[in-house]
Amino acid sequence: MKIKPLGERVVIKMLETEETTKSGIVLPGSAKEKPQIAEVVAVGPGGMVDGKEIKMEVKVGDKVLISKYAGTEVKLDNQEYTILKQSDILAIVE
Repeated sequence: MKIKPLGERVVIKMLETEETTKSGIVLPGSAKEKPQIAEVVAVGPGGMVDGKEIKMEVKVGDKVLISKYAGTEVKLDNQEYTILKQSDILAIVE
């Protein structure tokens, strides 16, 4: 099953990162706060908001930095995704 976002929405998948402390202890993703870097999985077509055209600036495969509490989390086929508006994306990570 695929997710096709509408309007200026974007579907992202959070990137899991392991973190190692200075003493060498590895912290799994569940032991720390939610990461803010994600990969774009699907992009909506854009559209009109308040009479202004919204052009989509991200594309599938981009790594992005998002607002900490942005979007709606959904689970599909045992994968967790977040659907958010393009305006909740702070930057593209290169």
